[in-house]
Amino acid sequence: TNIDTKQDQRRPKNKMYNNKNTATETMVNDYLVTHVRGEEVFKNHAETGSPFDRTAALKESSWRLERPGGHGPPKPFSRPAAALPDDPRYMSATGEYYHPRTLPGTQNFQRARQPLHPDAPGGAFNSLAKPILSAKPVSNPKAGALRRRSNPPNTEFRRFYERGDLPVAIEHSGAGNRIQWKVDIDKLDYHHYLPILVDGLREKEEPYRFLAIQGTFDMLEHGGGKILPVIPQLIIPFKTALNTRDAGIIVVVLKVLQQLVVSGEMIGEALVPYYRQLLPVLNLFKNANINTGDGIVYNQRKRVNLGDLIQETLELLEANGGEDAFINIKYMIPTYESCVLN
Repeated sequence: TNIDTKQDQRRPKNKMYNNKNTATETMVNDYLVTHVRGEEVFKNHAETGSPFDRTAALKESSWRLERPGGHGPPKPFSRPAAALPDDPRYMSATGEYYHPRTLPGTQNFQRARQPLHPDAPGGAFNSLAKPILSAKPVSNPKAGALRRRSNPPNTEFRRFYERGDLPVAIEHSGAGNRIQWKVDIDKLDYHHYLPILVDGLREKEEPYRFLAIQGTFDMLEHGGGKILPVIPQLIIPFKTALNTRDAGIIVVVLKVLQQLVVSGEMIGEALVPYYRQLLPVLNLFKNANINTGDGIVYNQRKRVNLGDLIQETLELLEANGGEDAFINIKYMIPTYESCVLN
């Protein structure tokens, strides 16, 4: 019918986003912010060392507490403060509270016109009693749901790359860096290499980040039918990267997800059972838009606005996820509106 034809025309099923330059754009953007503006984007981990050293292994106390996406080491246990001299004490024998009496001495005596208790009103203008301090206003506690979480340097990609097990190297050229594959991509074992590269998406240090991002896009471009059987192995690396709640890492993961959905047939339908692992973090940052008023955002082509990128990804997942995609997205993100039914 005409209605079905119009709905098919509105579906972004075959919409392709230019995500293949994500690795270069991320590296260039960090360089501009660091060297031109003078701001520090990311401080390298202490375990990384120099470019000629291997990353030092995390201590047992560190990797148990600072897991990827964790809350970091727990705060030290603080014992309750000792009772003040004027606070009532509890007598277990009678089950009543009582005020302890201080023994008389050179300093413990009743001064003229001094109230019996610091909180009691009274006293003249020439009273020797200490002024009563007003209580400081207590600010509302923050849940920290959007706060960046720990991201230790213990990715599988870093371990395999430093060991020399990955057939990749950076080829420097005037037009921009790219990956030099030592083996034909079509001959690679996708069950082994693709999960390792996806696990490196949460890297923020070079050259690990560039190799992981660009290598993932190269494998998705040449994968075809080899990608669909590997989908279950990619969920945990995706979830770990999203749980860091780092805006830069989430942007990279979303662009990889967009490329993954359109890389082959039935991939969108295969991702539907895993929405419960992928979408909770997107629900938190769905409204993370930049309010510029009547200003102009000149970096729209870089597509780094988190709110818009999440909306594009959800529409792409719905359009390629089959008939059950919308209801599963709606279950995890209640504020999402369908781009197919509406």
